[in-house]
Amino acid sequence: VQLQASGGGLVQAGDSLRLSCAISGRSNSGGNMAWFHQAPGEERKFVAAIRWSGGSTVYGDSVKGRFTISRDPAKTALYLQMNSLKPEDTAVYFCAAAPRGIYSTLGTHSSYNYWGKGTQVTVSS
Repeated sequence: VQLQASGGGLVQAGDSLRLSCAISGRSNSGGNMAWFHQAPGEERKFVAAIRWSGGSTVYGDSVKGRFTISRDPAKTALYLQMNSLKPEDTAVYFCAAAPRGIYSTLGTHSSYNYWGKGTQVTVSS
């Protein structure tokens, strides 16, 4: 499975961004996909995840109500719509795949086997 994130940039607080993750080499239709972010000097943290079949979603507490994770109908891309951005959202954002993931591990970093290179999001105050 190959993942490539894009869509990051420099925005002002209150602005919106939409991140995309192009997916290739995925052979099964199940499992989980997610977005994580990592700020300088911090650990990688969970942002949002989606069940690849069924579409159930979960979100980190800091982004609930502001971010929306989705996938395209052909399941070749993952998206993260980020609204009402805050300076504390500044980080490198990574997409991740867990082809054999289960619902209970949607937010579990260690359950994700495949990671894309990140895309930088910078939110100025």
